[in-house]
Amino acid sequence: MRSASSHFTRAPNVISSRLIGLSIHLFTASGAALGIVALFLAAEGRFAAMFAWLGVALVVDAVDGPLARRFKVTETAPFIDGVALDLVVDFLNYVVTPLVALWRSSLLEPGVAGAASALVCASSALYFADRRMKTSDCWFRGFPALWNVVVFYLLVLRPSASASLALILAAAALMFAPLVFIHPLRVKRLRVLTIVVTAIWAAAAIAAVAQDLTAASFGVKAALVATGCYFMALPLFREGGAVAKGEVDG
Repeated sequence: MRSASSHFTRAPNVISSRLIGLSIHLFTASGAALGIVALFLAAEGRFAAMFAWLGVALVVDAVDGPLARRFKVTETAPFIDGVALDLVVDFLNYVVTPLVALWRSSLLEPGVAGAASALVCASSALYFADRRMKTSDCWFRGFPALWNVVVFYLLVLRPSASASLALILAAAALMFAPLVFIHPLRVKRLRVLTIVVTAIWAAAAIAAVAQDLTAASFGVKAALVATGCYFMALPLFREGGAVAKGEVDG
């Protein structure tokens, strides 16, 4: 009787844990729903609204990982691959949707935009499949295919078409370079300062979206440039150096 009683006591706990695990996976998947809305807006040329929805999806992406680790979804809902789910959502929001915006904008010459977008999409697919994407100390190996950020900066700063193309090609090449890039929420070195700078960047980005991107004030643009420079310089302060080396990095 004791073992039977123990079995019936555990059953509700197992069901509850499984529901929590499934709920977290559903929360992650909601990022794809947000991303498809953003993609439709990109196709319509409504870029500020697109980035507003991508911003909400970014919040989901920032929160779902800690939730998944806290509630051990690999144990409570192991039949859903949370890593694969996260990559699918990220590919939509970080690559496909911003590339639609790049294609629909006037950032590049019309004859070049489609070819550049196709190149970036194929290159990003390879990057997402690279098992060495993250180093053992949680830095990204190579530019982490944050095309939402690249296109955002291009729409706010509006460089020439040739400069925009050069930046896009350079970022695509850097995805496969053995250089590290910061993960602002997981890298421990300078963590507090990096989170503060990330918050400043987020505030400036929200302000830029509220000002319809191209009409962003000088102060907003300056804050975006300054915080961007901070993130680009951070690899110089990594304990193992800015170059990812050997098998120890993944």
